[in-house]
Amino acid sequence: MASARRRIPGIAWLLAVLVLFFSAFGTRFASAPNLINIGNQSSILLLLALPMTLIIMTEGLDLSMGAVLGLSGVVLALLLADGHALPMALAAALGVGTLFGLANGVLIVALGMPPFVATLGMLGVAQGIALAMTDGQSVGGIGSALPGIYASRWMGIPFAIVVALLAYATFHFLLYHTRVGTYVFAIGGNREALMLAGVPANRYHVLIYAIGGLMAGAGAFLLTGRMSVGHPTAAVGMEFDAVVAVIVGGTKLERGDGWLPGTVLGVLTVGILKNGLNVMAVPSSLQIASIGMLVIVALLLDSLRERS
Repeated sequence: MASARRRIPGIAWLLAVLVLFFSAFGTRFASAPNLINIGNQSSILLLLALPMTLIIMTEGLDLSMGAVLGLSGVVLALLLADGHALPMALAAALGVGTLFGLANGVLIVALGMPPFVATLGMLGVAQGIALAMTDGQSVGGIGSALPGIYASRWMGIPFAIVVALLAYATFHFLLYHTRVGTYVFAIGGNREALMLAGVPANRYHVLIYAIGGLMAGAGAFLLTGRMSVGHPTAAVGMEFDAVVAVIVGGTKLERGDGWLPGTVLGVLTVGILKNGLNVMAVPSSLQIASIGMLVIVALLLDSLRERS
């Protein structure tokens, strides 16, 4: 708990500064429609950042999440455009995501490939398949069911935000109240002790990557519903945003040291930064640079707090 309290102020202060800055200089930033837009955009990113937290806690990385999300969205859109039912199309998208997650896990855990290399390779595979299936074009004609669900509200809350809240509740329970969560901490912190205790650590390690792929497929459901089309490159770069959100949220790259509430703060910070810069009409190239600066500033704040 003491460690958690040390993390809160750094990212929380940075988030507060961004909100105040964009509210003062971005005339449309604090409007209700824009705030809802931030929530909807952040919901998709959160679906990637939650499993990315678990992956990084095991001293791993998944650079393929954005490409897998894009491929899952293409599969979802193609099936809907062919007249298949939404449940079947969603199941296929989730299956594609899970398959790529399992492949990442096997390459990293069973074959011993470095996470960076394995997931970078799978990024290329997923991206290439998505481009080949669509000739690089958007897939439209998906019908009104999925966009209608995305545009719906549950008890006044936008559907995407409801999904994000349920996803966070699930991951919070998984990490802090189940054996799987205990093993996640142990795989990154003391894998040898876990294996000496007779726990099949490799199976759980692969499972973590499979969950990451599954959540990429779930993210495709929201992204395709939001855009009303499937596009092979729509999610390119989202894995970078997810990693940034996790790191600035306080999860360490070693020793199984992670914190899910910090990931939520990181997702909101990234979402507000990108949205605020869009509202102020800042060029996209400078937006990418600003994300890099966010990482440096957030880590610097944490370093200064730890020294104090």
